[in-house]
Amino acid sequence: MTYTYKEIEQILRDYHWMVRDIARLRGYLEDAGEGAVRSYENMDMPRGKGGVSDPVYHETLRREKKWRRLARLEQKVRFVQERIDLIEDERERAVLDCILDGMRIPEIARHFGLSERHVYTVRDRIIERMVDAKVS
Repeated sequence: MTYTYKEIEQILRDYHWMVRDIARLRGYLEDAGEGAVRSYENMDMPRGKGGVSDPVYHETLRREKKWRRLARLEQKVRFVQERIDLIEDERERAVLDCILDGMRIPEIARHFGLSERHVYTVRDRIIERMVDAKVS
């Protein structure tokens, strides 16, 4: 998959929470969904017309959407992880690590004692390397 400059910029910005959300989704999807089966004590209740009222069906649809979301997030995270080693400059690597840890540009600038403009320039070089990278 190839991403544009803006998409990579957004992926780097969101990387930290995407990794956390992947872990959450994996944990959720390991569960078999025991709460999805309808209680038998309410079986004589009238059903609504025009729609599927089967809770197992709805839970299956919901889980399928979560699987697709998980796959999209994993693809984006894998894209970055495959390109981390392409960043060989120590300053660029330090800035990238901070970005991936969830730090914002002003925080990174304060942390390293650099101007925000300089950190943006370093981030832009990182993104350009990722755009140009040919990973096998």
